[in-house]
Amino acid sequence: QGQLTESGGGVVQPGDSLRLTCEASGRPLDTYDRGWFRQAPGNEREFVAAITWGGDSYYADSVKGRFTILKDNRKGTVFLQMNNLKPEDTAVYYCAADFVSTIVDGVPSYWGQGTQVTVSS
Repeated sequence: QGQLTESGGGVVQPGDSLRLTCEASGRPLDTYDRGWFRQAPGNEREFVAAITWGGDSYYADSVKGRFTILKDNRKGTVFLQMNNLKPEDTAVYYCAADFVSTIVDGVPSYWGQGTQVTVSS
């Protein structure tokens, strides 16, 4: 069974940047499309961004223009570059793997353990 591992979370101030990393180990995770979700306290988990191995990317409206999802095909690693962070971006961020249509519109089959991002002045 494969595993997804997130890293890069932390505490930052509004306007700062962070880069989250998602590494996958084992089949089939290293062959699936990848995405990011987030869950703030008291809220449901929500879609943030997704990317196919062909390079097509998808974003939630709330992060368009501020967040960029990137991938390193050679290493099987996916990143979420978050710029101009806002307090409302505070959440636990989860990496997910599945077909991109399922990531964007459904519930992915595979999840990481999450990494906390806190944006506060």
